[in-house]
Amino acid sequence: MRSKGFDGMICSIAGVMAAIGDRWGLLILRDLVLGLSRYEHFRHSTGVTHATLSDRLKHLEANELIERRRYQTNPERFEYLLTKKGWQISAVLPVLAQIGDRANVSGASAPPLKFVNRKTDADVAWGFFDTKTGEQLGVKDLAIKEGPGADEMVRWRLSHGAHRHEP
Repeated sequence: MRSKGFDGMICSIAGVMAAIGDRWGLLILRDLVLGLSRYEHFRHSTGVTHATLSDRLKHLEANELIERRRYQTNPERFEYLLTKKGWQISAVLPVLAQIGDRANVSGASAPPLKFVNRKTDADVAWGFFDTKTGEQLGVKDLAIKEGPGADEMVRWRLSHGAHRHEP
């Protein structure tokens, strides 16, 4: 049975997932952040089929995460670049990578990617910070509350998840 998608769902997480599309879209975004920009490079990096890659590139372009730019006319060839929106959404990639490293899910003996400050070359790690105090927080320190854009389903989720298990 095919899912109906996320249309009409008031959820920022669902919106990001819908814009990305699926795991292939996420890996294409990864490759774009790494500096790859050409169709054949995405194919080599991911091993995805031609049909799937073409479909995912069109999806990412339709959702304004990437733009296509011609770099050759005969034969016509294009490269793909992240848009401002694409760069914003790509911010989840280092977080996913570092969570994967902490949970040791890559199968590698050490983290496959290292994230560093471009200016200082110092390691960079994601985290949660209290905007009033600057205190670094852990996942157990977070509470989730209703935001100004919440609808009835968001309120239902929050009310029925009030007794969630601690991480």
